Amino acid sequence: MNASLEENKQRIPWSFLLKVFLLGLVTIYYFYFQSELKLDKRLVQFIDGLSAFLIVSVILSILRFLIIFLYNTRHSHRPVRGNFVLGINRLTAILNVVFGIICLMLAFGIDPGKFITSMTIVAMAIAVIFRDYITNMISGLIVMFSEQLSVGDRIRVGEHKGRIIDITFANLVLQDEEDDIVMVPNNMVFTSTFMNLSAHQSSLFSVRFELPLSVSIHIKELEEALKMSLITHPNLKIKNGTIELKVTEIGKDYVKYKIDLYAISNSNRMHRQLENEILKEVLKFESIYIS
Repeated sequence: MNASLEENKQRIPWSFLLKVFLLGLVTIYYFYFQSELKLDKRLVQFIDGLSAFLIVSVILSILRFLIIFLYNTRHSHRPVRGNFVLGINRLTAILNVVFGIICLMLAFGIDPGKFITSMTIVAMAIAVIFRDYITNMISGLIVMFSEQLSVGDRIRVGEHKGRIIDITFANLVLQDEEDDIVMVPNNMVFTSTFMNLSAHQSSLFSVRFELPLSVSIHIKELEEALKMSLITHPNLKIKNGTIELKVTEIGKDYVKYKIDLYAISNSNRMHRQLENEILKEVLKFESIYIS
């Protein structure tokens, strides 16, 4: 099970409840032990920083919940895009980290404004060094909130092809036809050829093979043999009851073919099984005419 599906499940918000509980304790301590706090400046700074972080974090959690709830309600009539929810969760995590660092500075008596001003040159150097990661992260956020693709889509990016199983700040995580996990940098979506194979018919798949010229003259017989084998296949949807072989290349002593078919689902595993069955039929047919 991939990360996006896990994040979309309804579960008890233990982290939110813990933050509310801690905020309540800090508030009670602040109001009932003011005399002790006046004697310890560092403790006051620590409590101020902690309470500021908890307040901001609780507000972010509530806003996150409301946004996801409104999104799910608005799109209740169609499948919800998992990457939108994933993007909201990841964006909330970034904001929590940013505000956490600021509140940590407050807890130690550091003025965030002056600190950021004094660290401008260092920040610029860090931005240059980690430029690729920063642009990848920004690209990842754009992808998460984009309507062009979603978790579960089959895509082709450059030379890579597979189904999106997760989107991180650094990579698109693809599962290819061999069930291998491929990490594709988010920047490649915007800098190389990108194709969403699930945009229209996600159940479409292609089988490619080649035959010797001596066998290719019997192409009509091959089409009929494949039709008889596949027309009643429970995992295929044969349109108009016909199987059409397309010639993609003619060589000196061979011909390459392609056949486009529709499965009953967009499962990569099912597509591979069907392709294997079709190629076995082709080999069986080829052995008859070669022998």
